Amino acid sequence: MLIAAAAMAQCALTYFFFETRFDWSIIAIEGAATLLLYNFSLWLSKPKDPFKSSYLRTRWVFKHEWILWVNSGVAFVVLILAIQQIHLLSLLFLGAIGLVSVAYSFPVFPYQGKRVGLRQLPGAKIFHIALVWVLSSVCLPAFELYLNGWQPEVIKFTNLFCLKFIFIIICTLPFDIRDIKQDSYYHLKTIPNMIGAIKAIRLCYTLLFVHSAAILLAPFPWVLKIGVLTTNIGVALLLRTVVFRNADRYHYAYLFDFALVVQFLTVAVSIFLFS
Repeated sequence: MLIAAAAMAQCALTYFFFETRFDWSIIAIEGAATLLLYNFSLWLSKPKDPFKSSYLRTRWVFKHEWILWVNSGVAFVVLILAIQQIHLLSLLFLGAIGLVSVAYSFPVFPYQGKRVGLRQLPGAKIFHIALVWVLSSVCLPAFELYLNGWQPEVIKFTNLFCLKFIFIIICTLPFDIRDIKQDSYYHLKTIPNMIGAIKAIRLCYTLLFVHSAAILLAPFPWVLKIGVLTTNIGVALLLRTVVFRNADRYHYAYLFDFALVVQFLTVAVSIFLFS
């Protein structure tokens, strides 16, 4: 549910950067589709006997599996209602994003003599997640706006694409750092597994610096930059004082899903105060 809210917030944020009105149908689709796809991914990764799993998360989720099916049902109804309000080409584009997203867990890629999902390919997991988020939260809104007669500025679109790609990686790395042991158990070669936790933490700070420098140079109004930079400062403090000091408390990493919502709220407040 939090991830779906984050997806909706990031989609809405795109409209701020494009300086256009919200398309609530696209925002609703973003939230509903994200919830369905994440639930589907979770279901695909279900072990043969989840109640014997050594991980509390896995045992809890499948002990309360009815919650997964109820919110999936609600999301499906919302999705059906919302897609009736958009262009057919946007729906096809959404379907393509869905196929890319399903490739995360669905065994379609040959690797070491067997077929695996993208999450099993060395180093691919985090980039795949970032790509899906950017396609859905930047490209889908832009495509629907274009079909409605909006003319995109290529430079702004490209900048937003790259900025959001980097920020999603920043928000995803703490999860992979936290899950090094679990990912090793499932034979997943994530970036932290490959370079080690210490270097992965340094990479997170480096990307945060790159993202901050890039937003300063990007061709966006300062009122938007202030909101994004304020969020980056908060993320840096969160990394230093909470998340990386409490690696054993896995739930702290979920603050980064919340950071995706906070980024939207911070930009919205910045617009309200300085516009």
